[in-house]
Amino acid sequence: MLTAGAGSPRRQSAGRPRRGAATSATMSYVFVSPYLILMVFLGILPALYAVVLAFTAGDGGFAGLDNFTKVIGDFRFLPAVVHVVLYLAIWLVALLVFVVLLSLIVHSIAIRWLSTGLRLVFYLPGALAGASSVLLWLFVLDPTASPVGGLLHAIGFSSFLSVIVPANLPPIFAIIAFWTGAGGWIVIMYGALNNISGDVIEAARIDGANRVQIALRIQLPLLRKWIAYMLIMSLAAGTQLFVEPQLLSQASNAVVPNDYSLNQLAYQYAFQQNDFNGSAAISLLLLVFALALSAVFVTRGGLFERD
Repeated sequence: MLTAGAGSPRRQSAGRPRRGAATSATMSYVFVSPYLILMVFLGILPALYAVVLAFTAGDGGFAGLDNFTKVIGDFRFLPAVVHVVLYLAIWLVALLVFVVLLSLIVHSIAIRWLSTGLRLVFYLPGALAGASSVLLWLFVLDPTASPVGGLLHAIGFSSFLSVIVPANLPPIFAIIAFWTGAGGWIVIMYGALNNISGDVIEAARIDGANRVQIALRIQLPLLRKWIAYMLIMSLAAGTQLFVEPQLLSQASNAVVPNDYSLNQLAYQYAFQQNDFNGSAAISLLLLVFALALSAVFVTRGGLFERD
């Protein structure tokens, strides 16, 4: 009988990793390293520098919380917070309701070409950059030039300036953001729905469940992590509201204020008032708010839970 000795190939292969596994690990580090380098130099280090600026006085000394109390006491700060919160509330709720609903509808369509065509139509607006999208919406929101001018007139809007008064801007910005970003999330949710085992769906049908019951009791619970991911990424983008109000401010001759959002106010502090410390304080407050709300989505959505 042959036995595996100390020098046998079996014992040697068990004592050290295979060459293929080592090569795969090395290549994974090679692919990840550019992202890590960019994240350190363009993400982590600027964030740390902003933290230092936020707690530094104009003369370079330690300022404590002075910069935070200064920006919070600014008469422009609270309105900017309200504007961003209203915009985020409308946009995130719209994403939560309509993206999930449209994804379920598209996924339920059995005709392949129709399902593919709808996903393409939903995704196309996302091909436009933020500034290009806003320029397009400048015409859509003008009752005298808009293809939906009749609807705007019926609502009671007679001019472009009457449409973009500050009170109307949160839903307008939410519509623009939904128009440009919802299609990509619909495609992602569609892919997540495809990952649900067909056997589970078929078993539910055999048990007598209809489409609504399958969606509510099977598909939605299994989409919970993807929904949480969508809300976190959309929150990160939404708190940085800048391009839309900035372009509308220029197009409306300051009917829309140039400090409408927190990012605009931080820009005003940095480049109009030459107060980079105050600008960093606003950015840090915005970061803390976004991280706190993201933590709620992570815990409620079970994003890092193992199935």
